[in-house]
Amino acid sequence: MNIVKRVRVLVVDDSLLFRETIARGLAADPGIEVVGTAGDAYDARDKLIELEPDVMTLDVEMPKMNGIEFLKRLIPQYPIPVVVVSAVSDNVFDALNAGAVDFVTKVNAVTGSNKEVFINELIIKVKIASMAKVGNLNKTIPNAKRIGKINSRGSNTIIAIGASTGGTQAILEVVKGFPVDMPGIIITQHMPPVFTKMYAARLNNLCLMDVKEAEDGDIVLPGRILIAPGDMHMKLIKRGKNYFVECFIGDKVNGHCPSVDVLFKSVAQIAGRSAIGIILTGMGYDGAKGLMSMKQKGAYTIGQDEKSSIVYGMPKVAYEIGGVTKQTSLKNIPQLVYSILDNKK
Repeated sequence: MNIVKRVRVLVVDDSLLFRETIARGLAADPGIEVVGTAGDAYDARDKLIELEPDVMTLDVEMPKMNGIEFLKRLIPQYPIPVVVVSAVSDNVFDALNAGAVDFVTKVNAVTGSNKEVFINELIIKVKIASMAKVGNLNKTIPNAKRIGKINSRGSNTIIAIGASTGGTQAILEVVKGFPVDMPGIIITQHMPPVFTKMYAARLNNLCLMDVKEAEDGDIVLPGRILIAPGDMHMKLIKRGKNYFVECFIGDKVNGHCPSVDVLFKSVAQIAGRSAIGIILTGMGYDGAKGLMSMKQKGAYTIGQDEKSSIVYGMPKVAYEIGGVTKQTSLKNIPQLVYSILDNKK
């Protein structure tokens, strides 16, 4: 009989109530073993060495040393997968940049139905984190730096990007140096509501292109990046000669809303060979079939390779079903996009 190894977890939170809530909730899952808890960063450091867990859950706001500073010091020396547990705040992006794999919000997570939703989401993300390659995470936020010239490349081109776990940093790595005359970019990143708006604002401060959370009816323009809202699907539509996005509430597709497949399939139908599709790090298979549809319609499709992916799930499935024109490392994707655009002149 095969015995499945349980994920060993260390729970770190300064609140005794939250520590107990998280520890009990995780331990109730047969695939997880809570090996210990800690109330601050120094206690956590000692227990990491003593207990050698597979994954750590980490509160951001803690006494003595906050979670972000702890991550900055910890990950270079002890690259353990970390799921941040935080209130609604853009601090989660600092945590992701510092090396965390993913995050879960803990608003009203101790009582009622919110507790069950919170624990279920945390269980899923802990299990995904246990498969993440932490060494592939960026440790610092790079400054935007122009990497090339566009010059008369067709403004009719659409660039569509999809990502999940590890995607916030991967997307930044791709778009950070794109100049203001880059063709319009539309992105679906698996992320909860509110955070997509925070993420768009963060990217807007770090990129040369304008970035915003998409609203229904937004026009897709050169120099603009639109991020799908966290609780809505986003499609590409066309009116006359112009591209727009349609944002709408709908059932989850492949377990997600927004769904990468919804975006990619609409791009395949509307833009055809005038599109470039990029699938980045993430667990599962969302986006794989959509990327295949784009390729079949003549679009050039790019998949992040295994070595540079935090979680080689979505790009792996897309590659295995034949939906990827070229698979390459994250750092090579921007230059590949330029080469594709050169051929569209």
